Amino acid sequence: MTQTTDLIRGREFEPDPRFRHAPPEWTPEAATNIARQENLTLIDDHWEVMRGLQEFFARHEDTPITLRDLHDALDEKFHHKGGVKYLYTLLPGGPVAQGCRLAGLKPPGGAVDTSFGSVA
Repeated sequence: MTQTTDLIRGREFEPDPRFRHAPPEWTPEAATNIARQENLTLIDDHWEVMRGLQEFFARHEDTPITLRDLHDALDEKFHHKGGVKYLYTLLPGGPVAQGCRLAGLKPPGGAVDTSFGSVA
């Protein structure tokens, strides 16, 4: 495993092996803090959404990610539990918008509408 330099604190750390595709500056503790601010109690499925989003972004880093593609990928990944409908019960701020915030990712255009709130 390779070490990464934490750009904010200037120290080296080992990336979390449970989140192989996480952005370098992201930590599970950061996600927990965001969840706490958004009144979420993280369960295993939240972590699975974050891993899925991080992997999707890593696999598509050379191509533009559309809201539709990401929405469809999440729907497929969680189809056995009810798809996106189920994810809205986990992430009421939107599985894409709130999920990306928790996963340390920039949501694709159209996922967040600041005048109305999250739409995806």
